[in-house]
Amino acid sequence: MPTRLKALRNFASEHPRWLVAGQFALFAIFFGSVAWALRGSFHDAADDLRDADPLYFGLACLAVAAYYLLFVLGWMRILADWDIRLSYPAALRAEMVSMLAKYIPGGVWTPAARIVAARRAGVTDAALVGASILLEAGISAVAGVIVFVISLAWVNGVDAPIAPLVVFGVVVAVLLHPRVFRPLASKVLKKFGYHELPPLRGATMLILLVFYSGTWIVGGVGLWLLLHSVGAHPDVPSIVFLGGVSAVGAIVAVLAFFAPSGLGPREATMYGLLLAIVPQGAALGATVLNRVAITVVEVLLFVVGGLLFRGHPHHEDDALEPADARS
Repeated sequence: MPTRLKALRNFASEHPRWLVAGQFALFAIFFGSVAWALRGSFHDAADDLRDADPLYFGLACLAVAAYYLLFVLGWMRILADWDIRLSYPAALRAEMVSMLAKYIPGGVWTPAARIVAARRAGVTDAALVGASILLEAGISAVAGVIVFVISLAWVNGVDAPIAPLVVFGVVVAVLLHPRVFRPLASKVLKKFGYHELPPLRGATMLILLVFYSGTWIVGGVGLWLLLHSVGAHPDVPSIVFLGGVSAVGAIVAVLAFFAPSGLGPREATMYGLLLAIVPQGAALGATVLNRVAITVVEVLLFVVGGLLFRGHPHHEDDALEPADARS
């Protein structure tokens, strides 16, 4: 472990009150950033919420929650392939902390928050956690592109830059290939004093590609329900397309790192794609409500993960690391 990280850990152990104060400050920043970043969205969504069908909106929130709850399993599978066992409650807390951190401008806060949360659960190898986050994001992005492109077979009139999106997916897929990702990541990590990255089996990556494709379809169900809540009636086969829309919106949100949670670029992208299957009013209403639903679910799951599934604050009995990761 680098000297600076050891010094920070020793300071936290010797000054627990400062640690608690720092955690409260971080929580204040998280929720303050959420409120600031979404102040316009919630104001614009007031009329849509009043007019929306509460049953469909509630079901949509459940679908979004199911997407997140499933997504956590993918990250756990990556860590398990490296012999790191992280409990589901601990993984859920780490995921939700990073989801809230994305509302702070600057893309670095999302992975940093999860690395800190994983450390509190007993996984102290920041390099492995960081690499797992990159793999998770990359495989999920490729899966989203695949879902979106396949859905175009039965959805016409989609105004989207298909070629650049496909190129993006191919480039990410190449970078994620075990023969490319491992040596490249290991070379970077060694410059910072970390050990070589352990291999991730190709079979695991293929399984995760299929798995994440399925999670995007679950996300598509949520968007389909939101469209129904504002009076639109897309058919059931459009769920796959809507899953692809959610994926493209998420990719744009990550690339637009200058905007907290991709606010603006993400919504503009989703609105433009939804016009292929629903009128303008429904597309705008569902886009705004999608942002509200995502934020509500993220906050609620953060509370659930932090309170109802609360475990030991500094160590999870089932959070294990490889022997070479502890040196």
